[in-house]
This record gives sequence, structure tokens and C-alpha cells, in this order.
Amino acid sequence: MARHIGQGGGVVVIGLGRFGKSLALELERDGIEVLGIDTNPKVVQSLANRLTHVVEADATDDAAMRQLSVHEFDRAVVGIGSHLESSVLSTSVLLSLGVQNIWAKAISQSHGRILSQLGVHHVVRPEHDMGKRVAHLVRGRMLDYIEFDDGYAIVKAQPPQSILGLPLGESRVRSKYGVTIVGVKRQGADFTHATPETVVFAGDLIIVSGERHGVERFTDQS
Repeated sequence: MARHIGQGGGVVVIGLGRFGKSLALELERDGIEVLGIDTNPKVVQSLANRLTHVVEADATDDAAMRQLSVHEFDRAVVGIGSHLESSVLSTSVLLSLGVQNIWAKAISQSHGRILSQLGVHHVVRPEHDMGKRVAHLVRGRMLDYIEFDDGYAIVKAQPPQSILGLPLGESRVRSKYGVTIVGVKRQGADFTHATPETVVFAGDLIIVSGERHGVERFTDQS
């Protein structure tokens, strides 16, 4: 069963706490088969009718993971956060089994550093990342915010007064702030790709991309 899932593009999710459970259920809703693994029988039982495949097993046990054919998967998520040893050992097992793409949850900077040193491809810090995102939304005109590792950000925001009523090519947003307005949404309409001729009006929403500080400086205007 697990072998079939792995060969079909499924995902292993190890640790079905709040983060792992939410992620596993969302993947299933998107039509991606999930092999959920947790050591807590109550957790496994509670998800038996919600996940296609969920098993009680010790993810730090290489033999157990081989028996579940975890080595057949090319994607896995380690959702264990509070138990550092289990997180590190489970991740190490996945790496030794040759899983190509691993996402692992870290609860601190040092935890994340250890996972990166092991060779984890994607270290995520949900609470930290969400805190940073909400801070940007609270501070000003941003309505949504995504920041990438290299300091590049994409935001949805209300347009500042300085660009209203002008074609974007005349507002010189890129030369002044080093950012690009890539999309505009009018009330009652979908987002459309922005061009130098696009005129932004009050009540519109804009998608802005660029270096984080430039995006912040641009969207923080009154």
C-alpha cells in the first residue's frame, strides 16, 4: 500500500500534531495521497477516517520505515517540533533512506541549524514565519505578505496616494523604490497583469514585488 502511494507521488508526513495534521489534511484535500505516521495511537485513531493511510509507528526506527516503504517516496515532511531528538533522528532516517525532498519543522533557530547541517532541503519555522508575516500586515497597508530567503518579498496592498490616477510608467515606482507593481485588482474584477499604461485608482488592490525594504518603504506611504 505505502509502496503504491510513494510511486504515485504521495507524501509521507511524520508527526501528526497541529502542524502535521493540518498539512496532511490539506494535501489530501488537494488530491495528494498521504502516508501519515505518528507514535500516538489516539492520534492515529482520530485520523483513521480522515486520511487515506495513517499508521502508528516509530519514525526513528529505520527498519520500521523500510517496512512501510518510506524509501519509495521522494517527498516527506517531519512535523515533529517539541521533541528535538525524535525530530533529528526521524530526519536522519529519511536522509539515509534517500528521500529526495524533505521538509522539517524547527521550533528554534538552533533546531533549524541542526536540521540544515544534517542536509534537510527545506527547514520551516511555522510560528516564527507566521509571526513575521502578521507583523508586516499589522504595521501598515499590506493585506498579504510573502518573504523569501533572499530578502525578496511579494505583497498584496492598498495603493499609496502617490501613484493614484497616473499610468504606472509615469509614477516611476521602480526607479524610486526598486519595486515592481505586477498586478492590479479593481473592485468586482479579477487581478490583471500590470503594464506601464495601467492606471491605479483609489479602491484598487495591487501586487508589489521587490527587495523587502523597498516593498516596505513603498507600501508604508500614506
